Amino acid sequence: MVRAGIVVAISLTVVIAVAWTFQRSLIYLPDRSAPPPVAELLPHGRDLTLATTDELELHAWFVPAAPEADRELAVLYAPGNGGNRANRATIAAELSSRGFSVLLMDYRGYGGNPGSPSEDGLAADAEAAVRTLEQEGYPPERTIYFGESLGGGVVARLQASHPPAAVLLRSPFTDLAAVGAHHYPFLPVGWLLRDRFPVVEHLSASLVPVTVVYGTADSVVPTEQSAQVADSAGNLVEEVHLEGVDHNDPEMVGPPVADALARLADSLPGD
Repeated sequence: MVRAGIVVAISLTVVIAVAWTFQRSLIYLPDRSAPPPVAELLPHGRDLTLATTDELELHAWFVPAAPEADRELAVLYAPGNGGNRANRATIAAELSSRGFSVLLMDYRGYGGNPGSPSEDGLAADAEAAVRTLEQEGYPPERTIYFGESLGGGVVARLQASHPPAAVLLRSPFTDLAAVGAHHYPFLPVGWLLRDRFPVVEHLSASLVPVTVVYGTADSVVPTEQSAQVADSAGNLVEEVHLEGVDHNDPEMVGPPVADALARLADSLPGD
């Protein structure tokens, strides 16, 4: 029994050491390939370059609002932890048709961009997107931050330092350790994690208007975590449940989410 205990202890130590060393490859799942020029997927879009404070140049897309519906509001779209901006062309088109100009960013290490993702790195990338939108004529007070899953952690931090007109969180978690513990209950995730993304901590003290959208059949982020984010928001406008919808179902990049963002914009003073 002593020998078996030693084997178990050694095995657990090895698993923990591997998880510590390679944790970011478990968190971030980029499609590193460069998407085609935006005009091939979104005919009225433009390719942009975001310049970060640590001297990276990141590719992004800017999709202007449909002229007949223009609200003179922008959406900064912070994606989740997988794929690249080509996977978000559908939601960009939906938002454009509802009168929003959209900056669809890719983080470092995603979509042909240099660098490797980390919590601080993604924060720097989002700040570069804010500066670029301001150059395009959309300061934060005329911008809605849209955080998709992991992107919810990015924009929750961003809104604390660069307050926007509003925030929409799609499938948010309370913090990364909580969702990690859900998927890896055999690991001391709270102790291991270097990247934390504390969504609730950032939003609970914020007065920025917030809408939270999530599917009731989410297999990636537990539904109760998204509900807890909504409950903790300092200025909740709407909590939207998409019945029977999973984390990456088509509805999550389609009309239900775009309509929720339009309602959020309609609730803003002067809009």
